[in-house]
Formats: sequence, structure tokens, C-alpha cells
Amino acid sequence: MKKLSLDRILQSQGFGTRKGCRGLIEDGDVAVGGETVTRWQTEFVPEGLAFTVFDEPWIYRKQVYLVLNKPPNYECSRKPSHHPGVHTLLPEQFTWRDVQPVGRLDHDTTGLLLLSDDGDFIHAQSHPKRHQPKVYRATLGQPADDGLVRQLLDGVKLIDEPAPIAALAATLIDPLTIEIELDQGKYHQVKRMLAAAGNHCAALARVRIGGLALADLDLAEGEWRYLDAAQLAALNADPAP
Repeated sequence: MKKLSLDRILQSQGFGTRKGCRGLIEDGDVAVGGETVTRWQTEFVPEGLAFTVFDEPWIYRKQVYLVLNKPPNYECSRKPSHHPGVHTLLPEQFTWRDVQPVGRLDHDTTGLLLLSDDGDFIHAQSHPKRHQPKVYRATLGQPADDGLVRQLLDGVKLIDEPAPIAALAATLIDPLTIEIELDQGKYHQVKRMLAAAGNHCAALARVRIGGLALADLDLAEGEWRYLDAAQLAALNADPAP
């Protein structure tokens, strides 16, 4: 892989403008392999390069693939209107890199949220024709029985939809908790389906995307991590981290 000057490497990783990155280097705030580098012109092979900025360790990644356990009352927008944006839960370097959510969760919906600066990945994961299955766990407004499950599996009629919409799977965990698997991404789909079936969604969390399950990630609300190769494969994604 072609070598790049250290200022270009830092800029690509979200540490600011070229001028700002040069200042960090010249001020002695950047180290590579444990050695402080003060010449921004120094070149390195970027792939897998380990470095520190203000003693915080980083590894060069051409593109980043993240998973966040989204808390309630955060908006999946770069310009939030009523609540903080999910970007405030991430290091500011990711904002510089233009990391974007893959699709959106409502401000009051929690759980799995993917983010990346790879436009092809975002498009592939969010395109309606992909039919990526997703599992949601809903807290119901009133107790339910297997009749609700049957309605969701048979299909319910939503306003502005020409045909009934059915869940791929539905499991009643207890009278007030249901898991619903869908492969569409229609506006407020789970909430609207439950309302059409005569119930109400009091709380909602996305707990699985493809083969990636929140329960396997050990992420508290508000925490994030890089997706590794196995986790990307669980999403049927091609890019490597």
C-alpha cells in the first residue's frame, strides 16, 4: 500500500483539517509505535497503523463500521430538532469522518443501530430490496395472547398500504412483551402494526439485524464498538473492517 504523510493519515481518520493535524504533530501530541513524531511530512504505510493522539490509542481504518446500543431520546440525525443526536455518543473524530446511521430509529426506540462512513455499505444495508430481516422487541400497552401473534403473522391492514402487511415471525415472550421479525422498513411499522391489531406499543427496541444480535454484543445503552469481520459477515456484508 502506498505510503502517506502523517498529516494526511490523521486527516483521513477524522482529526481535523490538514493544518490542524500538522499542528498536533508539530506540538508533539502524536506518536507512532510509541515514538513521538514531530515532522508531519514523515510517511507511513497507513494500513493497520497503530498510533496515539494525546496518548489515546487509535488504529488506521480506511472506513469504519460501528454498532451502537442506542438509548432512548436520541435522534438519528446530524441536525436533531428536539433531542441530542446519536453522534454525541461517539468520538468527535467520527463526525469529521462523516459517519452516518444506517437507516433510522425513532427517538424513543432503543437498540441496535449501525453507523459507517462507507456509502456503499450504508446503501446496501438500507436499500428496501435487500429485505434484511430485523427483530424488534415491543412492550405492549395492554396484555395480549396468541391471538395477537396470529394477526401479525396473517397480516394487518395499514393506512396507505394497498395490501395487508405480515410479520416474518412473532413470539409472545410474556403477556406484555412481543418480538416481531420484519424484512421491510416502513414508517413506524411495528407501532402501526400493533395499533392495527388492536394493541399499543409502549416501548420498542431493535434487538437483531440479520445475524447480529444485541444480546451477543455486551453493549450497555449508549455504548458502541467497531464491527469485526465475523459481525460484518453476520450482516451479509462484504466490506472488511
